[in-house]
Amino acid sequence: MEQEQLEQTTALIAQDFGLVNASSPFTEGELLEAIANRVAEMLTENKDLLLSYMYRLDIDEGKIRFALSPLANEPAYLALARLILNRQKQRAITKLSYKPPKLDEWEF
Repeated sequence: MEQEQLEQTTALIAQDFGLVNASSPFTEGELLEAIANRVAEMLTENKDLLLSYMYRLDIDEGKIRFALSPLANEPAYLALARLILNRQKQRAITKLSYKPPKLDEWEF
């Protein structure tokens, strides 16, 4: 993932999931680990809030159900973290693609 996209993705995730060290640069693996830790915490403390966040992020409900099922290939917290990361990467790409040009004449 390119650096600008990674920074945008980190900012989006930090905003939604309250990652504390989001100001320091993350690699994609470190970001996935941070999300997974937060998701694991939310699964035990407030699963409804986690599912609400995922709904708000527009993550496919079928994918969420599969990630939470015993048939999933990896632990639920990690599968959900991957879904979140992938969705936020898509959002970051969209934001960067449609970034408006800077208007110099509007500066005060």
